[in-house]
Amino acid sequence: MADSQSNNAWKFMVMVFVVLICAGDVLSAQIRYSVPEEMEQGAVIGNIAEDLGMNIATLSGRKGRLVADYTKRYLEVNLENGLLLANERIDRDKLCGPITTCVLSFQIVFENSPEMYRGEVEILDINDNSPSFPESVILLQMAETMAPVSSFPLESALDPDMGTNAVTVYKISANEHFGLKVETAEDGTKLVELLLEKPLDRERQSSFQLMLTATDGGSPPRSGTARILITVLDSNDNAPAFDSKAYKVSLIENSPRGTLVVSIHATDPDEGSNAEVTYCFSNRVSQKMPELFSLDPRTGEIRVQGIIDYEGASSYSLDVQAVDNGSPAIAGHSKVFINVIDVNDNAPGIKVTIVSSRVPEDATPGTVAALVNVIDRDSGKNGKVHCEIQENVPFKLQTSSSGHYKVITSDMLDRETTPLYNIAILARDSGSPPLSTNKTIQISVSDINDNAPRFARPMDTLYVMENNAPGASIFAVTAFDPDQDQNSYITYSFIDNLIQDLPLSNYLNLNSMNGTIYGLRSFDYERVKNFQIQVQARDSGVPPLSSSATLDVIILDQNDNAPVIVSPTAQSGSAGVEVVPQSAGQGYLVTKIIATDADSGQNARLLYQVLEATDPSLFIVGLHSGEIRTARGILEQDSTTQNLVILVKDNGQPCLSSTATIHFSILGNVTEIFSERSNSVTNPEYVSDRNLYLIVILGSTSFIFLVTIVLLIGIKCKQDRNTPEDYNSPSCCSGLDDSKNSFNLRPTVKESLNYSMAGEIIRIPDAHHYSVCLSPESAKSDFLFLKPYTPPVSQDQC
Repeated sequence: MADSQSNNAWKFMVMVFVVLICAGDVLSAQIRYSVPEEMEQGAVIGNIAEDLGMNIATLSGRKGRLVADYTKRYLEVNLENGLLLANERIDRDKLCGPITTCVLSFQIVFENSPEMYRGEVEILDINDNSPSFPESVILLQMAETMAPVSSFPLESALDPDMGTNAVTVYKISANEHFGLKVETAEDGTKLVELLLEKPLDRERQSSFQLMLTATDGGSPPRSGTARILITVLDSNDNAPAFDSKAYKVSLIENSPRGTLVVSIHATDPDEGSNAEVTYCFSNRVSQKMPELFSLDPRTGEIRVQGIIDYEGASSYSLDVQAVDNGSPAIAGHSKVFINVIDVNDNAPGIKVTIVSSRVPEDATPGTVAALVNVIDRDSGKNGKVHCEIQENVPFKLQTSSSGHYKVITSDMLDRETTPLYNIAILARDSGSPPLSTNKTIQISVSDINDNAPRFARPMDTLYVMENNAPGASIFAVTAFDPDQDQNSYITYSFIDNLIQDLPLSNYLNLNSMNGTIYGLRSFDYERVKNFQIQVQARDSGVPPLSSSATLDVIILDQNDNAPVIVSPTAQSGSAGVEVVPQSAGQGYLVTKIIATDADSGQNARLLYQVLEATDPSLFIVGLHSGEIRTARGILEQDSTTQNLVILVKDNGQPCLSSTATIHFSILGNVTEIFSERSNSVTNPEYVSDRNLYLIVILGSTSFIFLVTIVLLIGIKCKQDRNTPEDYNSPSCCSGLDDSKNSFNLRPTVKESLNYSMAGEIIRIPDAHHYSVCLSPESAKSDFLFLKPYTPPVSQDQC
């Protein structure tokens, strides 16, 4: 039988209809297949890839999958060959029952794609069921007095098949008294009655045995049989008659138990007990009807006994009979047609199929995130459903077909703002009152690399103390990337730069993982005071994004340089011999200590003080100026040789210092001074041969230069006396006496002269200033050497 069914099934032609609909950028398609029922598991229904016009690689590579509304998985798609297969044997009679057209709907969707293809598989009925009667033996009793053309309803044969495969023909075995009357009811079923064609004569034949055969219209046809046993009775020759041959009523769905449906009534023209009527359901009524309805045998009232569900059945047909109490009893027959009125008692059902669990944040508006199917079992306006998204989210519903929606993006997404969306879908029908259903789905937003790393402080200043320990951490930069996973993994690096013509990598090292900056060598403030570096933060996205921060590195000074004494020049650990005249009074400027310090700020602020002295009361040193002056007048009893040890210290913490030893020689007059100096020159302790040569050369040059200047001044003044013009001055220079042609000693303007030595500003004391005057007529400069000016004595406090 299975082989026969299989052969019959494959005799059906599989028909495929493909309709393509282009709506905007979203491609939708409708595919329809027709296949017979009872196909074996794994049987091929159609070629999805071929019918949609795509190759198998595309179907598999885009991860196509089949989505269906039904709970059982009757169909499946093989992505390796693109075939639509039967996942299990499909029994149309169990799947769809009495429904004329049995269809399995499905959709083909692709991951992360708005394309969707809809399809239907119509399950065609095959003649795989034979007709069968509820009872294999039908018992009937007939009075011999019954007139010809009397009819006796028989139970119809049952056949789960549909259309031409259902029961089409009834036959009865050959006899001379009975025939069959077959009618088609409003629902398409065949109603069969046994018809008395010739009067009965109990005395001649008291019983009959007939064979009833029901045959369907399949190919080949199938049939079922039942035996009819008829007993011929005597007397009671009138059957009860109903008021109506058929009763038609309407009943509201979900009517409570006990609700009156209809009252039927029949009368019997006989008298006595033969006229007493009892009501009951006929044998034609299915076993389910007595569970839903009750029939009072005395009053004929039919009432609701079970749950009336419009979605289960929209109408009912009841066969009722009225039986008298005669002997034999005779029955009259009628039909009750009940039309069920639908009420809005079913809320819409929502079924969601997630196309992609994660939607990329750069998805364009219109990207499909999920498929929504809405079903309402009610009918009419009660089954008309409106679906919407309640909350203000960047998603909307797009209708694809009746009851089918797509959840698509309506705006650009930003994972950093909202990584997860809870989308509440509301389905409301049009009933009164309306019923609704809510369903919430979650859509995650996947990250793309759309954010560059951000530094907490794009511009910053870094202070580093000089003499830092090599290899120690000096700073750390931090950047944040709001992206996710590898898009937020940050690596740090230096942007190429030079420090004193050397690569930055010679000075600093940067930990690429945490942004910690290490010093590779000690910084020297005296060489590098500041520089600028740029740090780049790059994420690991594709393509990577980056940003930079600028650091101004300022080297802080440490007191790591002791003062250096530059004047007077030290020889053999001493600063040489200074000659002091015996006539020097209090405050006389003997010499000045000039020192420098390579440090800066307080570290370079120098203080001078006497550390040791032959006579502490004779000389003082300026605390800040370094000038050595006489503290009192020189007495005859004072030693002619004085030694002074000067301490020069800076103001750093801790302070650093240097010392200089100065020898003083006190002489009575100028001749003695030159003699002493000549002696000191010949003293090998203080002067070397090379220095002696230099002194002789410089002295000779200075003498020649001085004589030349005096001659030029004399000539110039003589020319001025011969010139009539008045230049508003008594002579060429206010410091020159015309009558005596000698130098006039006078003080000059008391302003300090500064000069730079070893990077420091050094002030020359006022006593060493010279007066310069320029001739109005000459481009040459005439100047005079004047006697040093001695200011009032002021003793600095050490």
